[in-house]
Amino acid sequence: MTRVLIAGYQHETNTFAPSMADWAAFTRGDAFPAFERGPAMQQRMSGINIAIGGFITAARTRGWSLLPSAWAGAIPSSYVTRDAFERIAGAICDDVRRASGLDAIFLDLHGAAVAEHAADSEGELLARLRAIVGPALPIVASLDLHANVTERMLREADALVAYRTYPHVDMAATGERAAELLARRLQAGRRQPMHARRLPFLIPLNAQSTWLQPAQRLYDELVALDRTHGTLLSFCMGFPAADFDECAPMVWGHGEHAHEAVERLYAAAAEPTQWRLEVLPARDAVAQAITLAQTAAQAVVISDTQDNPGAGGDSNTTGMLHALRAQGAGRRYPGQVALGLLFDAPAARAAHAAGVGAELELALGTAVPTFSGAPSDPPLAGRFKVVALGDGRCTLPGPMMTGLAVQLGPSACLEIDGIRIAVVSGKMQLLDRELLRMVGIHAEQMRIIVVKSSNHFRADFQPHASHVLVAKAAGPMAADPADLPWQRLPASIRRRP
Repeated sequence: MTRVLIAGYQHETNTFAPSMADWAAFTRGDAFPAFERGPAMQQRMSGINIAIGGFITAARTRGWSLLPSAWAGAIPSSYVTRDAFERIAGAICDDVRRASGLDAIFLDLHGAAVAEHAADSEGELLARLRAIVGPALPIVASLDLHANVTERMLREADALVAYRTYPHVDMAATGERAAELLARRLQAGRRQPMHARRLPFLIPLNAQSTWLQPAQRLYDELVALDRTHGTLLSFCMGFPAADFDECAPMVWGHGEHAHEAVERLYAAAAEPTQWRLEVLPARDAVAQAITLAQTAAQAVVISDTQDNPGAGGDSNTTGMLHALRAQGAGRRYPGQVALGLLFDAPAARAAHAAGVGAELELALGTAVPTFSGAPSDPPLAGRFKVVALGDGRCTLPGPMMTGLAVQLGPSACLEIDGIRIAVVSGKMQLLDRELLRMVGIHAEQMRIIVVKSSNHFRADFQPHASHVLVAKAAGPMAADPADLPWQRLPASIRRRP
């Protein structure tokens, strides 16, 4: 029976962001499952729409025996600390050393994790594992669509495969594709031919949505090329906020005809002007939303993309709140304007102490350093009404992260001038309507919703929205990569398409 060790390491690193990912970030268990090791890890990850969950299902179907090691994930932020990386890598490497009769390794990786001491931390983990098991034992890994794929990663792994959707609704399916690559590798007894091409420019995060063009068309072409050539292709559009020398999109594939298929997909993706997308100043986005909401049958959704906690923000800036209040959005549509999720644990605790119906004087939110060097907007000071309270616990039913249990701590719905704000004690981007429902905000009853998310919200919100706007309020995550103060990105990689 084929014996496969499974493990995972998930972090998307914005090196320009204010908060680092220490060991506590991987053990809190708020937006990601807490660090887990051994059989309990396999049990926790089974049935969840993540890559390791899909791999577990596929492995069982193939009759493989699984040896669960460790899985660690933390919400995107700045660098992974040396201590956190060494604990995670050490646990996985120790389990590999102790394993007997091992036939292969599967890793559920992100691909854009930058540690304090290892810019390509996934490449570093793969290299350590390769040094332990030698050149012959297969190592296969799944990657996030935003991976910054390095030459070292491609060299040390036998095969890599990435998500094909953004929002990432195919994470489990990617784990199944990784199992297919491993099966091919085991059957052949050698690595399949691989070919890779790196695009010479950064793609803005908001332009990467596979709900939009050109990404939608390109991934359709990827599937068609696989069907024609018998390959398994991947196109990582990259995470354009990691300041190291291999931050850029990558196209690669495995199979006897990988060279031809990769070259065709690269040619279609490499035309730069197709990747440009309109992003509105905060004030303009709110003004447009107020006008659209007058006649819209469903909510107008605004992405507060520069404070996306799924890209290194802390979900605590107030630029969009100030814009909503200044233009009277809540007075125009009282109780039908919402914003979330706002990370402010002291405000949530104060709301719980006061109780539903109470009114509180608060300064909500935080002014944080931004990529420009200037702080974001000041906290929103005023008198807030406590509309609802919650414990921050829910299980996500939406198409992304389906089945994931989240724990965001004491939570509340606070209202000021007709604007309802979902305040939480843990960081998570608003990618599922259940995260609003847990504090009594029903997206279907709103006229305007501001989501602290760049694209993942589209999976559960866009089907119930009349319009989607992308706004640019001050925050840590640049909507335009060219706005970032790059130091290590080579001149051969253009900062914008």
